[in-house]
Amino acid sequence: MGALQSEVPADEPQAHLPALVRLARPKQWIKNVLVIAAPGAAGVLGEGTALARTTVAFVCFCLAASGSYFLNDALDIDADRRHPTKRRRPIASGEVSVRTAVTGGIVLVTAAIALSFAARWQLSLVIGGYLLQTVLYSVWLKHEAVLDLACVASGFVLRTIAGGVAVGVTISPWFLIVAGSASLFMVTGKRHAEMVELGDHAGSHRLTLAMYSREFLSYVRAVASSVTVLAYCLWAFEKSSTVGNPVWFELSIVPFVLGILRYALLLEQGRGGAPEELVLADRVLLAMGAAWALSFALAVHGS
Repeated sequence: MGALQSEVPADEPQAHLPALVRLARPKQWIKNVLVIAAPGAAGVLGEGTALARTTVAFVCFCLAASGSYFLNDALDIDADRRHPTKRRRPIASGEVSVRTAVTGGIVLVTAAIALSFAARWQLSLVIGGYLLQTVLYSVWLKHEAVLDLACVASGFVLRTIAGGVAVGVTISPWFLIVAGSASLFMVTGKRHAEMVELGDHAGSHRLTLAMYSREFLSYVRAVASSVTVLAYCLWAFEKSSTVGNPVWFELSIVPFVLGILRYALLLEQGRGGAPEELVLADRVLLAMGAAWALSFALAVHGS
Protein backbone atom coordinates (compact mmCIF):
# COMPACT_ATOMS: atom_id res chain seq x y z
CA MET A 1 0.00 0.00 0.00
CA GLY A 2 2.88 2.32 0.73
CA ALA A 3 4.00 2.05 -2.89
CA LEU A 4 0.61 3.35 -4.00
CA GLN A 5 0.82 6.49 -1.91
CA SER A 6 1.77 9.62 -3.86
CA GLU A 7 5.09 11.14 -3.02
CA VAL A 8 5.71 14.89 -2.94
CA PRO A 9 9.22 16.06 -3.87
CA ALA A 10 11.08 17.85 -1.10
CA ASP A 11 11.12 21.08 -3.12
CA GLU A 12 7.39 20.90 -3.89
CA PRO A 13 5.43 21.72 -0.70
CA GLN A 14 1.83 20.57 -0.37
CA ALA A 15 -0.52 23.53 -0.61
CA HIS A 16 -3.12 23.48 2.14
CA LEU A 17 -6.46 25.22 1.70
CA PRO A 18 -5.85 27.96 4.33
CA ALA A 19 -2.61 28.93 2.55
CA LEU A 20 -4.37 29.06 -0.83
CA VAL A 21 -7.14 31.21 0.66
CA ARG A 22 -4.57 33.65 2.08
CA LEU A 23 -2.86 33.74 -1.30
CA ALA A 24 -6.18 34.69 -2.91
CA ARG A 25 -6.37 37.71 -0.54
CA PRO A 26 -10.15 37.74 0.07
CA LYS A 27 -9.76 40.96 2.09
CA GLN A 28 -8.83 42.68 -1.17
CA TRP A 29 -12.20 41.80 -2.67
CA ILE A 30 -13.64 44.88 -0.98
CA LYS A 31 -12.08 46.86 -3.84
CA ASN A 32 -14.39 45.07 -6.25
CA VAL A 33 -17.47 46.79 -4.82
CA LEU A 34 -16.52 49.56 -7.25
CA VAL A 35 -18.45 47.59 -9.88
CA ILE A 36 -21.59 48.73 -8.05
CA ALA A 37 -20.78 52.41 -8.54
CA ALA A 38 -22.03 52.97 -12.09
CA PRO A 39 -25.23 50.86 -11.80
CA GLY A 40 -25.90 52.47 -8.41
CA ALA A 41 -25.45 55.98 -9.79
CA ALA A 42 -27.82 55.13 -12.63
CA GLY A 43 -30.42 53.88 -10.13
CA VAL A 44 -30.85 50.46 -11.78
CA LEU A 45 -29.71 48.16 -8.97
CA GLY A 46 -33.32 47.65 -7.96
CA GLU A 47 -33.92 45.80 -11.24
CA GLY A 48 -33.40 42.05 -11.07
CA THR A 49 -31.42 41.70 -14.29
CA ALA A 50 -29.13 44.63 -13.50
CA LEU A 51 -28.47 43.33 -9.99
CA ALA A 52 -27.66 39.85 -11.30
CA ARG A 53 -25.27 41.20 -13.93
CA THR A 54 -23.58 43.46 -11.39
CA THR A 55 -23.12 40.45 -9.10
CA VAL A 56 -21.54 38.52 -11.97
CA ALA A 57 -19.14 41.42 -12.59
CA PHE A 58 -18.21 41.46 -8.90
CA VAL A 59 -17.50 37.72 -8.85
CA CYS A 60 -15.51 37.98 -12.10
CA PHE A 61 -13.23 40.61 -10.61
CA CYS A 62 -12.80 38.58 -7.41
CA LEU A 63 -11.65 35.62 -9.51
CA ALA A 64 -9.48 37.75 -11.79
CA ALA A 65 -7.88 39.67 -8.92
CA SER A 66 -7.13 36.52 -6.92
CA GLY A 67 -5.72 34.87 -10.02
CA SER A 68 -3.45 37.84 -10.62
CA TYR A 69 -2.26 37.66 -6.98
CA PHE A 70 -1.33 34.01 -7.52
CA LEU A 71 0.71 34.88 -10.60
CA ASN A 72 2.22 38.11 -9.27
CA ASP A 73 3.37 36.53 -6.01
CA ALA A 74 5.00 33.73 -7.98
CA LEU A 75 6.97 36.34 -9.92
CA ASP A 76 7.76 38.42 -6.82
CA ILE A 77 8.93 35.58 -4.60
CA ASP A 78 12.48 36.91 -4.20
CA ALA A 79 11.42 40.51 -3.48
CA ASP A 80 8.74 39.35 -1.03
CA ARG A 81 11.28 37.31 0.92
CA ARG A 82 13.24 40.51 1.56
CA HIS A 83 10.16 42.37 2.88
CA PRO A 84 9.50 42.38 6.66
CA THR A 85 5.83 41.38 6.31
CA LYS A 86 5.41 40.07 2.75
CA ARG A 87 7.95 37.32 3.46
CA ARG A 88 5.12 35.61 5.36
CA ARG A 89 3.01 35.32 2.22
CA PRO A 90 2.28 31.68 1.27
CA ILE A 91 4.65 31.47 -1.70
CA ALA A 92 7.50 33.43 -0.14
CA SER A 93 7.26 31.36 3.05
CA GLY A 94 7.22 28.08 1.15
CA GLU A 95 3.65 27.06 2.02
CA VAL A 96 2.62 27.14 -1.65
CA SER A 97 4.93 26.19 -4.53
CA VAL A 98 5.45 28.42 -7.54
CA ARG A 99 4.05 25.71 -9.83
CA THR A 100 0.87 25.41 -7.77
CA ALA A 101 0.45 29.20 -7.71
CA VAL A 102 0.86 29.53 -11.48
CA THR A 103 -1.58 26.68 -12.14
CA GLY A 104 -4.12 28.12 -9.73
CA GLY A 105 -3.72 31.60 -11.20
CA ILE A 106 -4.40 30.35 -14.72
CA VAL A 107 -7.50 28.47 -13.56
CA LEU A 108 -8.90 31.53 -11.76
CA VAL A 109 -8.36 34.02 -14.59
CA THR A 110 -9.82 31.57 -17.11
CA ALA A 111 -12.88 31.16 -14.91
CA ALA A 112 -13.21 34.95 -14.64
CA ILE A 113 -13.28 35.42 -18.41
CA ALA A 114 -15.66 32.50 -18.94
CA LEU A 115 -18.10 33.74 -16.29
CA SER A 116 -18.12 37.28 -17.69
CA PHE A 117 -20.17 36.06 -20.67
CA ALA A 118 -23.01 35.33 -18.23
CA ALA A 119 -23.53 39.10 -17.95
CA ARG A 120 -22.65 40.64 -21.32
CA TRP A 121 -19.91 39.68 -23.74
CA GLN A 122 -18.50 43.22 -23.49
CA LEU A 123 -17.63 42.50 -19.85
CA SER A 124 -15.12 39.90 -21.03
CA LEU A 125 -13.20 42.68 -22.80
CA VAL A 126 -12.95 44.67 -19.57
CA ILE A 127 -11.84 41.59 -17.62
CA GLY A 128 -9.30 40.84 -20.36
CA GLY A 129 -8.04 44.42 -20.22
CA TYR A 130 -7.65 44.17 -16.44
CA LEU A 131 -5.68 40.94 -16.75
CA LEU A 132 -3.45 42.44 -19.45
CA GLN A 133 -2.83 45.45 -17.21
CA THR A 134 -1.84 43.22 -14.29
CA VAL A 135 0.54 41.22 -16.47
CA LEU A 136 2.19 44.38 -17.81
CA TYR A 137 2.49 45.66 -14.26
CA SER A 138 4.06 42.46 -12.98
CA VAL A 139 6.67 42.11 -15.73
CA TRP A 140 7.43 45.73 -16.59
CA LEU A 141 5.43 48.73 -15.38
CA LYS A 142 6.02 48.20 -11.66
CA HIS A 143 9.65 49.08 -12.30
CA GLU A 144 8.83 52.38 -14.06
CA ALA A 145 8.34 55.42 -11.84
CA VAL A 146 4.97 57.20 -12.22
CA LEU A 147 3.76 54.54 -14.68
CA ASP A 148 3.52 52.08 -11.79
CA LEU A 149 1.17 54.46 -9.95
CA ALA A 150 -0.96 54.99 -13.05
CA CYS A 151 -1.11 51.27 -13.78
CA VAL A 152 -2.36 50.30 -10.32
CA ALA A 153 -4.87 53.16 -10.34
CA SER A 154 -6.18 52.03 -13.74
CA GLY A 155 -7.21 48.73 -12.18
CA PHE A 156 -9.76 50.58 -10.03
CA VAL A 157 -11.04 52.51 -13.04
CA LEU A 158 -11.56 49.24 -14.93
CA ARG A 159 -13.64 47.94 -12.02
CA THR A 160 -15.82 51.03 -12.29
CA ILE A 161 -16.15 50.61 -16.05
CA ALA A 162 -17.01 46.93 -15.60
CA GLY A 163 -20.13 47.74 -13.61
CA GLY A 164 -21.42 50.08 -16.28
CA VAL A 165 -20.58 47.67 -19.09
CA ALA A 166 -22.20 44.72 -17.30
CA VAL A 167 -25.59 46.44 -17.10
CA GLY A 168 -25.27 48.60 -20.22
CA VAL A 169 -25.39 52.07 -18.66
CA THR A 170 -23.48 55.12 -19.84
CA ILE A 171 -20.76 56.34 -17.49
CA SER A 172 -20.14 60.07 -17.12
CA PRO A 173 -16.58 61.19 -17.99
CA TRP A 174 -16.55 63.15 -14.72
CA PHE A 175 -17.35 59.95 -12.86
CA LEU A 176 -14.39 58.18 -14.48
CA ILE A 177 -12.13 61.09 -13.56
CA VAL A 178 -13.28 60.80 -9.94
CA ALA A 179 -12.51 57.07 -9.97
CA GLY A 180 -9.11 57.55 -11.61
CA SER A 181 -7.86 60.44 -9.51
CA ALA A 182 -9.17 58.96 -6.25
CA SER A 183 -7.41 55.70 -7.09
CA LEU A 184 -4.17 57.54 -7.82
CA PHE A 185 -4.54 59.34 -4.49
CA MET A 186 -4.92 56.04 -2.64
CA VAL A 187 -2.13 54.22 -4.49
CA THR A 188 0.32 57.07 -3.87
CA GLY A 189 -0.54 56.92 -0.18
CA LYS A 190 0.25 53.20 -0.23
CA ARG A 191 3.68 53.90 -1.73
CA HIS A 192 4.31 56.56 0.92
CA ALA A 193 3.47 54.06 3.66
CA GLU A 194 5.86 51.51 2.14
CA MET A 195 8.60 54.12 2.05
CA VAL A 196 8.04 54.98 5.71
CA GLU A 197 7.94 51.32 6.76
CA LEU A 198 11.01 50.17 4.82
CA GLY A 199 13.16 53.28 5.27
CA ASP A 200 16.55 53.12 3.56
CA HIS A 201 15.83 49.58 2.31
CA ALA A 202 12.70 50.57 0.37
CA GLY A 203 14.45 50.44 -3.00
CA SER A 204 15.57 46.85 -2.47
CA HIS A 205 11.95 45.73 -2.27
CA ARG A 206 10.40 47.97 -4.91
CA LEU A 207 12.70 49.67 -7.43
CA THR A 208 10.49 52.72 -7.92
CA LEU A 209 10.63 53.55 -4.21
CA ALA A 210 14.29 54.42 -4.70
CA MET A 211 13.23 56.93 -7.37
CA TYR A 212 10.52 58.65 -5.35
CA SER A 213 10.92 61.15 -2.57
CA ARG A 214 8.37 61.84 0.13
CA GLU A 215 7.98 65.37 -1.23
CA PHE A 216 7.14 64.06 -4.69
CA LEU A 217 4.58 61.59 -3.36
CA SER A 218 3.02 64.36 -1.27
CA TYR A 219 2.78 66.49 -4.41
CA VAL A 220 1.07 63.68 -6.34
CA ARG A 221 -1.40 63.14 -3.48
CA ALA A 222 -2.21 66.86 -3.43
CA VAL A 223 -2.81 66.95 -7.19
CA ALA A 224 -4.84 63.73 -7.20
CA SER A 225 -7.03 64.75 -4.27
CA SER A 226 -7.67 68.18 -5.80
CA VAL A 227 -8.75 66.66 -9.10
CA THR A 228 -10.93 64.13 -7.24
CA VAL A 229 -12.80 66.82 -5.31
CA LEU A 230 -13.25 69.07 -8.34
CA ALA A 231 -14.42 66.26 -10.60
CA TYR A 232 -16.85 64.97 -7.98
CA CYS A 233 -18.37 68.43 -7.58
CA LEU A 234 -18.81 68.75 -11.34
CA TRP A 235 -20.28 65.24 -11.57
CA ALA A 236 -22.67 65.86 -8.65
CA PHE A 237 -24.01 69.03 -10.23
CA GLU A 238 -24.26 67.26 -13.58
CA LYS A 239 -26.28 64.42 -12.02
CA SER A 240 -28.42 66.81 -10.00
CA SER A 241 -29.90 68.17 -13.21
CA THR A 242 -30.83 64.77 -14.66
CA VAL A 243 -31.53 62.15 -11.97
CA GLY A 244 -33.28 62.02 -8.61
CA ASN A 245 -33.20 64.77 -6.00
CA PRO A 246 -30.73 67.57 -6.88
CA VAL A 247 -30.38 68.83 -3.30
CA TRP A 248 -29.08 65.50 -2.00
CA PHE A 249 -26.62 65.17 -4.87
CA GLU A 250 -25.18 68.55 -3.98
CA LEU A 251 -25.18 67.80 -0.25
CA SER A 252 -23.27 64.57 -0.90
CA ILE A 253 -20.27 66.76 -1.70
CA VAL A 254 -19.83 67.60 2.00
CA PRO A 255 -19.19 64.08 3.40
CA PHE A 256 -17.22 63.19 0.26
CA VAL A 257 -14.78 66.08 0.71
CA LEU A 258 -14.50 65.46 4.45
CA GLY A 259 -13.77 61.80 3.75
CA ILE A 260 -10.98 62.75 1.33
CA LEU A 261 -9.47 65.09 3.91
CA ARG A 262 -9.69 62.48 6.66
CA TYR A 263 -8.02 59.88 4.43
CA ALA A 264 -5.31 62.43 3.53
CA LEU A 265 -4.58 62.89 7.22
CA LEU A 266 -4.25 59.13 7.73
CA LEU A 267 -1.93 58.88 4.72
CA GLU A 268 0.25 61.66 6.10
CA GLN A 269 0.64 59.52 9.22
CA GLY A 270 1.99 56.70 7.06
CA ARG A 271 -1.04 54.47 7.58
CA GLY A 272 -1.94 53.83 3.94
CA GLY A 273 -0.07 50.55 3.46
CA ALA A 274 -3.29 48.51 3.52
CA PRO A 275 -6.12 50.78 2.30
CA GLU A 276 -8.84 48.16 2.74
CA GLU A 277 -7.90 47.70 6.40
CA LEU A 278 -7.45 51.41 7.01
CA VAL A 279 -10.92 52.26 5.73
CA LEU A 280 -12.57 49.60 7.89
CA ALA A 281 -10.55 50.46 11.00
CA ASP A 282 -11.11 54.22 11.19
CA ARG A 283 -14.49 54.99 12.75
CA VAL A 284 -14.55 58.61 11.64
CA LEU A 285 -13.87 57.61 8.04
CA LEU A 286 -16.58 54.95 8.25
CA ALA A 287 -19.05 57.53 9.58
CA MET A 288 -18.23 59.90 6.72
CA GLY A 289 -18.61 57.07 4.25
CA ALA A 290 -21.99 56.16 5.71
CA ALA A 291 -23.14 59.80 5.54
CA TRP A 292 -22.04 59.98 1.92
CA ALA A 293 -23.76 56.69 1.05
CA LEU A 294 -27.00 57.86 2.67
CA SER A 295 -27.02 61.21 0.89
CA PHE A 296 -26.12 59.52 -2.38
CA ALA A 297 -28.92 56.97 -2.00
CA LEU A 298 -31.42 59.72 -1.24
CA ALA A 299 -30.15 61.62 -4.27
CA VAL A 300 -30.60 58.70 -6.66
CA HIS A 301 -33.90 57.40 -5.31
CA GLY A 302 -35.39 60.62 -3.94
CA SER A 303 -38.28 62.27 -5.66
